[in-house]
Amino acid sequence: MKIFNSTVVKRVIALAFFVGALPFVFSARTYASAMKTTSLEPKAESRWLDDYSKPVGFTYGAQARIQPAYMWRGLYCGAANIQASANVGYGGLYLDMWWNIGVTDWTFNTFQPEVDLSLGFSRWGLDIYALYIHNFNTGFFDFHNYPDKGNRLELNARYTISSKLPLCFVWATRIAASDGYLNAAGDTIQAYSSYAEINYTKALPYGLSLYGAVGISPWRSVYSNYKGDFVVNNVELRLRKDWSVSEHCGLMLQGQLCINPSAIAADKSSVKWNPTNPGNQSVNANIAFGVYLK
Repeated sequence: MKIFNSTVVKRVIALAFFVGALPFVFSARTYASAMKTTSLEPKAESRWLDDYSKPVGFTYGAQARIQPAYMWRGLYCGAANIQASANVGYGGLYLDMWWNIGVTDWTFNTFQPEVDLSLGFSRWGLDIYALYIHNFNTGFFDFHNYPDKGNRLELNARYTISSKLPLCFVWATRIAASDGYLNAAGDTIQAYSSYAEINYTKALPYGLSLYGAVGISPWRSVYSNYKGDFVVNNVELRLRKDWSVSEHCGLMLQGQLCINPSAIAADKSSVKWNPTNPGNQSVNANIAFGVYLK
């Protein structure tokens, strides 16, 4: 049955995009209203590729958000959740811990906790870090390559050209633990699932920022459910509004729209919305509200 034969599903898709677009509408109105009464101050001149200051001393930060969907690299990873993170650093070296507490889907039958640990170094716009993902369905440091569960270990790199040109390139490869598929003989094959992304963040006046991204996977990987080679697995747009509460605290509201072209191509029946089966998602909308310390 074609997905668009269902009137109910059409309405769910329309409602999801409406909810995800709310911050876009709100922020656009705020921006338009402010433009009528406030003149923009020119930004201070900065050097092109040498505008990253050297990290000095101890740094820290934390944030938390609540949202109706868990979306990551074009994949729908779960439904209603609370996410939080905390980080500490010194001289460019940093440690980050991230938590997700939520449910797998809107049936609310399966609880899905997750904790990620990142250890890395950041300097001159280049960020290199190891990422450990733990989903609590195996032992904490169990690195066996299970095809359907377990921990994950990635080696990631991210480079942003400069604050004047905030064009960012991302590469992530799973190097150990759960990232495999079964061959005809029943053996688990390590996929070395990799993800590459190019994104751009446009800073707007009045606490607004617009983010766009395109992500691909160059070979058979988890991003294509181990069934394809090169795929474009996310085309994403986010609009965010920030409010400063104090010098070290702020609030954010973010709307997110995401399409997974590889999932649409694999389904052969156009855009699909299936909240009770996250693995079949190909179009998503999300809205998030959060608080952060800096």
